[in-house]
This record gives sequence, structure tokens and C-alpha cells, in this order.
Amino acid sequence: GTQIYDAKRGAFVDLGILDVMQIFGRAGRPQFDKYGEGTIITTHDKLSHYLTLLTQQNPIESQFLGSLADNLNAEIALGTVTNVEEAVKWLSYTYLYVRMRANPLAYGINYKTLQMDPALELYRKELVVETGRKLDKAMMIRFEERTGYFASTDLGRTASHFYIRYNTIETFNEHFNSQRTEADILSIVSKAEEFDQLKIRDEELEELDQLLNNYCQLPAAGGVENGYGKVNILLQTYIGRGEVDSFSLISDLSYVAQNAARIVRALFEIALRKRWPAMTYRLLKLCKVIDKRLWGFAHPLRQFPNLSHVILNRLEEKRLTVDKLKEMKKDEIGHMLQHVNIGLTVKQCVHQIPAFTMEASTQPITRSVLRVRLIITPDFRWNDQVHGSVGEPWWLWVEDPINDHIYHSEYFLLQKKQVVTKEPQHIVFTIPIFEPLPSQYYIKAVSDRWLGAEALCAINFQNLILPERHPPHTELLDLQPLPLTAMGNREFESLYKFTHFNPIQTQIFHTLYHTDTNVLLGAPTGSGKTIAAELAMFRVFSKYPSSKVVYIAPLKALVRERIEDWKVRIEEKLGKKVVELTGDVTPDMRAIAQADLIVTTPEKWDGVSRSWQNRSYVQKVAILIIDEIHLLGEDRGPVLEVIVSRTNFISSHTSKSVRVVGLSTALANARDLADWLGIRQVGLFNFRPSVRPVPLEVHIHGFPGQHYCPRMASMNKPTFQAIRSHSPAKPVLIFVSSRRQTRLTALDLIAYLATEDNPKQWLHQDEREIEDIIATVRDSNLKLTLAFGIGMHHAGLHERDRKTVEELFVNCKIQV
Repeated sequence: GTQIYDAKRGAFVDLGILDVMQIFGRAGRPQFDKYGEGTIITTHDKLSHYLTLLTQQNPIESQFLGSLADNLNAEIALGTVTNVEEAVKWLSYTYLYVRMRANPLAYGINYKTLQMDPALELYRKELVVETGRKLDKAMMIRFEERTGYFASTDLGRTASHFYIRYNTIETFNEHFNSQRTEADILSIVSKAEEFDQLKIRDEELEELDQLLNNYCQLPAAGGVENGYGKVNILLQTYIGRGEVDSFSLISDLSYVAQNAARIVRALFEIALRKRWPAMTYRLLKLCKVIDKRLWGFAHPLRQFPNLSHVILNRLEEKRLTVDKLKEMKKDEIGHMLQHVNIGLTVKQCVHQIPAFTMEASTQPITRSVLRVRLIITPDFRWNDQVHGSVGEPWWLWVEDPINDHIYHSEYFLLQKKQVVTKEPQHIVFTIPIFEPLPSQYYIKAVSDRWLGAEALCAINFQNLILPERHPPHTELLDLQPLPLTAMGNREFESLYKFTHFNPIQTQIFHTLYHTDTNVLLGAPTGSGKTIAAELAMFRVFSKYPSSKVVYIAPLKALVRERIEDWKVRIEEKLGKKVVELTGDVTPDMRAIAQADLIVTTPEKWDGVSRSWQNRSYVQKVAILIIDEIHLLGEDRGPVLEVIVSRTNFISSHTSKSVRVVGLSTALANARDLADWLGIRQVGLFNFRPSVRPVPLEVHIHGFPGQHYCPRMASMNKPTFQAIRSHSPAKPVLIFVSSRRQTRLTALDLIAYLATEDNPKQWLHQDEREIEDIIATVRDSNLKLTLAFGIGMHHAGLHERDRKTVEELFVNCKIQV
């Protein structure tokens, strides 16, 4: 009658009312008949069921509670739900919420609860917290109950990407570890919740026994009597390309095949994230075994459909491996296989199996980080019918065989054009190394699609020379803070608003202000390095009044900032000429010749000092102050290097020494830089990064994702939350890596503000006043963001706009 077989449930189920309606709708032909007749033939106990369904309307109830854990995990992995409050709100958009309020008894809510809490806020919160705890226990998310924040983990993201259910992940957590064999993996997969509904039927037992004996290469745990045993047998039958007779088994087999591939892929990702090399390799192989329906020990040429079974069986009997076949001539192959003409086909197939050679060169960056350059040269023939037209995907990882650990893994595509032109591909990555040095690491590359396509390359550490250990940082001494009067000059003292120097300035004061030695000062940002530079300048002003000071800052914006400050303090108050010299501003020769202080960029000063013989003012320079000298290691480093070398050269020719003062953040190899600047014991100050006048708290939050744009986008919401939790009312600086990204992040922050009670909470100024300011701004995006108290600052903005943003931020009118 009305029963049909459903593979998903693994049983016979009643025909759904929708199908019955559909069939009945066909009765009677419109335009021709006045009425139609439909007949249901069904068992007696189902008669009333179908009658009520046809004559009465039943409300549709939500089944969402069953998969709440999976859906909540997916939202957390996406980043759309990050705390309990948002999750409660997210639940209010579901059909479940609509039905819970209309029919609470069906969901186990009594009327009293509904009367006390008509919006079911508390009930939704209970649901979310309970689900959060479950997910946290399964390590799919991190749930901090005190603050109510959710953070996704690798396991949760993998589960969400591969649609793996919560119960299955619990099974994995219980049974899955790095020591499992292939048989264990198949048994774990077959215990997944996805296969729970596959039942054992008596009429199938006989056939399952045959399948077990004929096709199962690995022991099937559970045997034919258990549900998971049946799944295991069916999966192995599928891989062995076995024939199945009974129709329910055929339907179950296709269901198992579809789901197993996905679950094994998820296990592979989990093993890769857990950094288990042997397990990762085993699982990747198993993924391909299921995709290709070939056992791992089968001959790799079985992946080519154009070779007959007879030939393949002979290849396996004669134990002709791919490497042997590559070395043999086609005629030899033909004779071995007793089939002369087939030699050429086999030879072509062998050369179409993806393969490449790897060469690795290593270079230690520090004592614990090693840079590896890998050159991959493809070594196979491309054929569009076999390989497609895009590229061959590979997995690559670096493993330490002794500690059984993966230090780096990545997925890459070998493009078709690279294979055709035999063009090598370069991959550069860094890995950690530990002392004592291990004997060797292995780099393993395994094809994502082909069985038997892999490459191995060893990295040897026998002849590796590590850089020497760096000298320790300068310790900050516990000194009495120096008063300003130590300068012994009223004019200089009047330039400062404070009364005493800070600890770092106190320690370096004597060297800068009372000697002429070169100085390298490495200290964290905000520790008053600019004042250190000014101390060195004042020495020149008082000791060598006819000489010049050159201050080099790496960015035009920094030069502008210094000029604005010094025009007031040094030009107006001290009466010394200050001149700006950048790509935007080039004063005439006379102005430069009369200047006491020249503020410039490296490129500009390089250009000016080249012809130092004919320019007397270059020879009058007594001190060269280089800000951010650590940029030597960046793209613009060579210019700085040339400037210092040329300065030393000039001073040796004019027998008038030029003092060089380098300012930078804390350095790792300060000694090398000091040697180059000719600094002996006195003059090298390299404080550790933790020596700050204002203590710093660092929170680091890592984000997954290979591709730049989605990864940047996934950071915006956590940024918004970080502002709310760490700095709700104080000024905030957000750095992004491109001009376009400043706009995207700012607009995203506005979108999050819009959902708040007070969307303009970051604007600390009267709206009418800010509107007048916005009217003067040119950039259209900036007009929008300023209205919400968010400013943007990058080199693409107009000078006036930048000034406006800086002023508003400094005066705390805008917060971000």
C-alpha cells in the first residue's frame, strides 16, 4: 500500500501527505471533468491517519532543536554569532521561536513560563548556554561562561565546513588518535551518527556475509550483526567495486559511499590541524581510495580507464612498479605483458601519473626559525582528458619523524602551463627548529587526487650554521629622574612642559648631551626618543652654532609632524631656522644654506648629499639623526645605508667628524648595527620592548583563512568587540594593510554600530558642529564615517582631510 523504502532512514516509511496530495491533485482533468476520484489503498491502522491529514489541517512543527548544536557551531565558525546575547537574538529569527510562542507545550515549555517571560528570552538563553557547554565539551568552540563569548576552534570549523554532526565529533574525540590503523579508521567512520539509521535486516545477512568474504580487505569490526559493521562492509565493497543484489543494500551502499568520502575528508583535515604526519598521510590515502574505488596496494595504472583488466592483472603479477616501467622501453613492456602493441599505451599512462622533483634549500633567520625555499619541477606529461585543464592539487607538509609532528603544511596547485613548459614552482615558508638540532626533517608532497603520486625530500641539518646568540638588552638602571635644569640652559628648558626626564632619557642624557660619540638608541615606541634627538641637537646648537643638524624620518607624514612641532618650538622660541626638504617641498639653495635644522626623507638627502664637494652646506653638517633606523632591513634600507656610508666618507675627507645618532625600536641584533656605525661600548643603548613609560597589555587573536579579502573581513567583528570590551570610551587606533581596507573596515564598524542602542557612541562632539566640519571634507567615505566618530587616515587622502582627522582624533572628538 502506502509504504516506500527510504535509504536515509534505512526502513520502510509511510508515504508523506505531500505526496498523497500531489497524487490526488492529478485526479480529474481540468476543462474536461466536473469531478475526480482518488483511492488510497492502505493498512487498516493507517486509515484514520490519512483521513485526518486529508480533511483537517495540522500545524507544521519545527524540528530545529535536534540540530541546534550544528547550526550554532556553523554560525560561530562564520563569525556571525560571537556571544550569548547574539545567539539569543539569532534564535529569535527562527521558525522554532515562532512555534515555541504559539504552541509551547510541544517544546516542553509550560504556560507559566510563557506568561512570566512572553518573549522567552530566558528560555532561549538557557538553550544557548546548554548548547554552548555541549560544543565546548566537544572542543568545537571555546565558550567563556563568565563573559558569554564564543570563539571557534579548528575542530569546529572543520565540522562546519564538512557538515559533520555534533555527535559524530564526540565519537571522533573518543576514538580517534594518531596511532590508529586503516581498519580502525573505517570502524570509526562507520560509527558516525550519519549512519545511525541504517538497520540490519534478516534477509540481507546472507549477502553481507558473502560481501565480507569476497571484498573486505580489512577486518570489519562489528561484523554483519551490527549496524556499524554493515556500514563498514558496504564501504569496503564500494572500494572493491563489488556487485550488490538486494535493492535495499544498493540504496544503502550509495548512501554510505556519498557520506563516507566527506567524513574521511573531515578526519584528514582534523589530523592535519592536529599535526600528526603518519595519520594525515594515511587519511589522505584513504580519501583517494574511496574517491577512486581502488585499494592503496592496487597498481597506480588502474586509475586509467583505457587499460584492460587482463593487462593490469599481469602488471600486478609481474610486480612491475611505476619506477620500473618508466625505465623500460615500450617494446620491453610489450614483451613482458605478452601483448606487443600495448607497450606504447602503458608507457604513455606511466608518464601521465603526476610526479615532480623537489629541491630544498634552507637558511636560518634566527636561532629558532628556518626559512625553506622549495623548488618544484614537474616531471610528467599533461593530458587534458586525464588531468583536466586547470591544475593538479597537492598537499605538502614538513614532518619531524622522531617527534611525529608536522611543522608546516600547505595546499598548492601545480598549474597546467607550468607542467607543459616544465617551469619550476617556488614555495617559500618558515619552520621552527630546536636545539639540539634534529638529524633531519622530511618534506612530503602527496597528490590530492592520484594514488601513488607523491614525492619526498629530506632537509639535513648536519651542515647548518646558526646565527650567533645576540648580546642581552641594555638593562634600565634604577636612577633618580634628572630635572630639566641639568641642561644648564634656560632657553632649552623653557621648551618643555614637564619637570623631569623619564628613566630612559635620564640614563642616556650624559652620552647625548655631553659627548660627541655616535649613538644607537633602541627603545620601544612612546619612550621619548624624539626628546633624545632634541638633546643631541641642542648640543650642536650650543657647542657648534655655525653647523647644521640633519634629521631624517622615513615617511613624509612623519617629516610633516616634526616640522609642525619644531617650527613653533625651535624656530619661534630658539630663533633657529628650520627647513623641510621632501618630494613635496623643495626650498631654494639659499634657504637650505641658512637653515640650522634640515628635516628630510632618506631619498631626498641621498640626492642632495651626492654632490657634497660643490655644496658647502653638506660639509657643514655636524650631526645626522636617523629616525626608525631599523628600516635598514626593509625595501628602503639601501638608501639609509648609502647615506651613513657617505657621511663617514665625507667626514674622513674634511677631517671634521659627523656624529650619527640612530633611533629605532628595540632591536634583536643591535651589536651588528653598532659596529657598522662605529660605536664601541659607550653609545649603544638597546632597551627591551617591555621598558615602556606606559605599561602595555597585548592580546593576540589569530585568524584562519588563506585568502586576503575574506580573512580581513572576518577580523572586523572581533575588532568591534575588542573595542567594546577593552576600550569603550578611550581613543582607539586600528591599523590595516591597505588604503582600500581602511574604507572597508570603517564601513563594517558602522554597520555593527547601527545595531546598537546608541549608534553614535564614538562621536564626542555636538552633531551640528561635526556637520560643519564634514561639509569641508572632500572624501565622500570620510564624510560618512566621521558622522559616526570614525576617522580614516592614509596617504591617498587630501592634505586638508588628513589634518582634520588628526585634529579631531587628538582632541578626542572622534574615538576610532
